[in-house]
Amino acid sequence: MNLNGISAVRKWLAPLTLVCALSAPAGAQTQALQEVTYLLPAPATLTAFAPWMLAKQRGYYEEEGLDVKFVAARGGVDVAKQVGAGNAPVGGAIGDTPIIVRANGIPVKAVAVLGSGSLTLLAAKEDGDIRHVKDLKDKTVTVMAYSDTTFYAFLGSLEQAGLSRRDVDAQAAGPAGVWQLFNAGRADAMAAVPDWIANVEQTGTKVRILPKDETFQSMAQAILASEQTIKENPELVRKLVQATLRGMADIIRDPKAAAVAYVQAVPSYQGQEAMIERIFDLYREYVYADQEVLGRMDPARLEEVQAFYVAQGIVPRAQPLDELYTNEFVESR
Repeated sequence: MNLNGISAVRKWLAPLTLVCALSAPAGAQTQALQEVTYLLPAPATLTAFAPWMLAKQRGYYEEEGLDVKFVAARGGVDVAKQVGAGNAPVGGAIGDTPIIVRANGIPVKAVAVLGSGSLTLLAAKEDGDIRHVKDLKDKTVTVMAYSDTTFYAFLGSLEQAGLSRRDVDAQAAGPAGVWQLFNAGRADAMAAVPDWIANVEQTGTKVRILPKDETFQSMAQAILASEQTIKENPELVRKLVQATLRGMADIIRDPKAAAVAYVQAVPSYQGQEAMIERIFDLYREYVYADQEVLGRMDPARLEEVQAFYVAQGIVPRAQPLDELYTNEFVESR
């Protein structure tokens, strides 16, 4: 074959070589991503899970070599049960959840808590006469459910104000009913997560959030892992924690930019960037705020929350604190 013929063959082979390279198995080019099932207590599209969605949308999990698949369970306790049983390596719940489930022998720990504040806020109408928790006496308050951790936090706030459950008319209304009944004037106040407050504000109703120092400081959202996973695969736990906390840090640093990225990750919120930014502002101010080390559990606070759960009869006895959490995956940041 002459030189012209060789040149022609090379020209023909070049695109074929490129196609072969592009279609080669991922492992032949880069290391394949590890598939991981991550359980959430509710559908991933809820704005409460924005740190996780941002971590996925911005490639933070991929940078850790992970392909994370989110699956919705039936609440935080169900997540803990599934994680404890080994059906998933990690899951999301509230930082209080290990207190509840460890009493029933479910071997999970909180490996990160997303913020130093409580996920549960108390809110009333701005033009009303409720300015303090003590003003809730003889009022109707919507709550999500009587067995939900947000309700337990509400009871703690009442106790701090010298009130009890008998002093209010607490109505379990579900996640949508909490804010809808309040907004419709069928309740005087609500025990709400930031998302529901923003939902009410979107309708034009002005909301007053009761003072943070008067509300019971239960926990924010947490990442749970089983003792077995912590022992046998600590590197996986570390990667998931680090990537998720990066998503949280993005919200703290720039809520506006994070809102735009979040809508790209969850297109059902297209056109609602302003509302998402407001939700992120509420999380940053009331939930994420003042955590010196992102993700770090405060053992003194956890002990206080557990003491309340025992006193209320929610759990029969206190568990050793080191069985409820570990900070080993956040303090290495």
